[in-house]
Amino acid sequence: MNQKNTTQVPLSPGHFGILLSPTPRGARLARLLAVEWLRDRELPYGVTEAAPQVVAELAANAATHGRVGGRDFRLVLRTSRQGLRIEVTDTRGEAVPRLRTPAPDEEGGRGMLLVAALADRWGTALGPVPQKTVWAEFDVTGSPGSKPLVAGGAVGLHK
Repeated sequence: MNQKNTTQVPLSPGHFGILLSPTPRGARLARLLAVEWLRDRELPYGVTEAAPQVVAELAANAATHGRVGGRDFRLVLRTSRQGLRIEVTDTRGEAVPRLRTPAPDEEGGRGMLLVAALADRWGTALGPVPQKTVWAEFDVTGSPGSKPLVAGGAVGLHK
């Protein structure tokens, strides 16, 4: 019997989701897919420039610190009238990201500082065990009475 094997997560219009391997290649693919998906959205330039960098950082963290053999990480992009939400879910719930100031000669440790600087909000949601989701949100609001800045269905952001 043939079984259809797909890694795309079924979501409503205005949303995108995919499972990717927790490798540098998977993290790179997450960024490239986000760039392509965002291209078709009516988002302000600042968001379309910053969001792929946030995706890259969160996906790299999932591939580096959230990696568990045989388990993928999930990238989800959600748009609404209010903004864009990026979610990256991995299976290392005990490895929660935190802001820290690395030593000047330290090679890493600046990713979440970058996410905090670019996004309007970010945080972590635990569960179901053993998963954690690291999310970042960008506000995208227009003037009263203007048309929505985001194409597709209007779905509220989760907080």
